[in-house]
Amino acid sequence: MPRPEVDPGMFGQRPGYDRADLVARPRCGELRKPIALMRHDRAVEPLDEATIRASFVNCSKGEARRLSLPGRLADVDWADLDFLGWRDPKAPANAYLVLPRDGKVVGLAMRAAAPHLSQLKRSVCALCMTTHTAADVSLFAARRIGNAGKLGNTVGTYICADLACSLYLRGKRKPGTPSLKQTSTVDEDVTRTMASLNKFVDEVLTDNA
Repeated sequence: MPRPEVDPGMFGQRPGYDRADLVARPRCGELRKPIALMRHDRAVEPLDEATIRASFVNCSKGEARRLSLPGRLADVDWADLDFLGWRDPKAPANAYLVLPRDGKVVGLAMRAAAPHLSQLKRSVCALCMTTHTAADVSLFAARRIGNAGKLGNTVGTYICADLACSLYLRGKRKPGTPSLKQTSTVDEDVTRTMASLNKFVDEVLTDNA
């Protein structure tokens, strides 16, 4: 399938951005190729501010110190989260993901493309496979680490615009458009979602400069 066309200027990147780095968005109703699944045993453990700020791998320490956290961490329902995702309410193009990975905590700073305004078209989250209206799925781009990131190279994928995949998987939040009934279990859906997310993280951690 063709790669999504994105204007690199919307992410504020310098020359060196590679459109081929984008992870393609699945089309509605399209069957995805099977991916190797890794067991995902637990929801994300409660995290404090220092741990979250220290987890970011693709931004500077100064940027990590200044970024906005998702409200009161004490109010987060950690038991329902497989990863922590949020957007800066004052600058909604800035988005963040923090997830457990190989016994550590890894954070990604991302930029969201301008939202699609259509309420008629449908789109699918590439992580949890939830079907939404096109306006409720966003293209998020994360700068690669190392020299590639310094050159402005990014990798992107389409995710639920509110980054609430965990809640959609558990039925805690409903999408704005009807979805086909899933025959898989929540555990299977969570395992597949985290495998897709870790594949995205693998790309961000690849310095291909």
